Amino acid sequence: FEEGMKAAYKKNVKKINMPGFRRGKAPRMLIEKTYGPDIFYEDAINEVLPDSYEAAIDETKIEPVSRPEIDVDQVEKGKPFIYTATVIVKPEVEIDGYKGISVNKVEYTVSDKDVDAKMKEMQDQNSRLVSVEDKPVKNGDTAIIDFEGFSDGEAFEGGKGENFNLVIGSGQFIPGFEDQLIGKKAGEETEVNVTFPEEYHAKDLAGKPAVFKVKINEVKEKVLPELDDEFAKVSEFDTLDELKADTKKKLEEEAEQKTKAEKENNVLEAVSGLLKAEIPDVMYENQIDSMIKDFSMRIQAQGLDLKTYLSYIGMDEETMRKSFREDAEKRVKTNLAVEKIMKLEKIEATDEDVEKEIEKMAENYKMEADKIKGMLNMDDLKEDLAMRKTI
Repeated sequence: FEEGMKAAYKKNVKKINMPGFRRGKAPRMLIEKTYGPDIFYEDAINEVLPDSYEAAIDETKIEPVSRPEIDVDQVEKGKPFIYTATVIVKPEVEIDGYKGISVNKVEYTVSDKDVDAKMKEMQDQNSRLVSVEDKPVKNGDTAIIDFEGFSDGEAFEGGKGENFNLVIGSGQFIPGFEDQLIGKKAGEETEVNVTFPEEYHAKDLAGKPAVFKVKINEVKEKVLPELDDEFAKVSEFDTLDELKADTKKKLEEEAEQKTKAEKENNVLEAVSGLLKAEIPDVMYENQIDSMIKDFSMRIQAQGLDLKTYLSYIGMDEETMRKSFREDAEKRVKTNLAVEKIMKLEKIEATDEDVEKEIEKMAENYKMEADKIKGMLNMDDLKEDLAMRKTI
C-alpha cells in the first residue's frame, strides 16, 4: 500500500497548492499533515487493487464471470490494505451422453433458379432511380416527402421531416403509412392516418392514432439494366454466360458453407441439451452486452449509431436486450457444453494450429505475421482454436 501511496502522491502533487512551494514541489509529508493522509487513499487503492485482485484470481484458480464487488476491510497509512472481493464464478458443469448423438442431415444445393435469382439481385443493385412527374407512386418507387405528425391535434417530437427518401414497401415507417402514398403523384399533398404499435418506444404515443400531413416533392422509379453481355462486362466478364458460371460457382461455395454451419448448429443444439449446470444470470447479461456491442459496430460501419437505429425501428435498448435473450442463453449453454467436452477429451490447439491461424489472418488482413502476433492474446487464441477443434 505504501507503493500505492507514493504513486498517488506523484499523480496528484501538481494539482495541490501549498503556500511557500511551487506547484508540484510540495513534500508528501506536509500535504498529508495539512489535508490528512486519506487525501491519497482512493488513488492508492486504484493503483494497488487491480494487480492484487488478478494475483488472488490466479492463486485461488477461480473463473469469475462478474465484476468484483469490493468491500474495504482496512485502509490506513503504514498498514496493509485489506479488502474483500466478491465475484460470481463460472458454474460447475456436467455433460453425459454426447458420444453417439444423432441429428438430421442437411445439404444445400444450387439450382438454375438460384442463379437466376442472384442475377436479378445484381440487376437490381445496378439499377438507376429516374424522376417521374406524371406517374403515380407504386410499390418499389422512392417518394421524396415532407411530413409532420400529429396526435390529438398536437405535433409530436420526432414526427417531422423534410425531403425524406422513402422507399415504398420497405417498411421503414409505421405500418400502413407507405401503403397510403400509393397512387399519389409528385406535387400532391395528402393526410396519412396510422396507429402507433402498442410496443412503440415513445410510451406517450404507443397504441395511439396519429395523422401525418405529407407533401410528395418527387417520385423516382427504378430502371433496371438489360441482362446481356454488356451487363457482364461491368463485372469484368466478357459474356453473360461467363458471369452466370462464376455466380453459380460462388453460390455453390456458399451452399457448402451453409451446409457445414447448419450441421454444426444441429450438433451443438443437441449437445447443449445434455448440459447440467446452474448458470448465473450475469453470464446471459454479459453475452447480451457482447451481442449488442457487435451489432452496434456493424451498423456503425453503415453510418448509423445504435440510438438512431433504435429510433427508426421504434424500439428501446431494454426491448432490444429482451429480443437477444433467447439467443444469448443458447450461446452461453453451447459454449459451456463445448468447453466441458474439450476438457473431458483433452482437446488442445497445437503450435502448428496457432501458426496456421496466424498465417491465415496475416493473409486476410494483408499484414506481417509478427504484427498479428503482437496484437493477439495467445492464450485466448489457443482456447478459441481448441473450441473449434472440439466442434
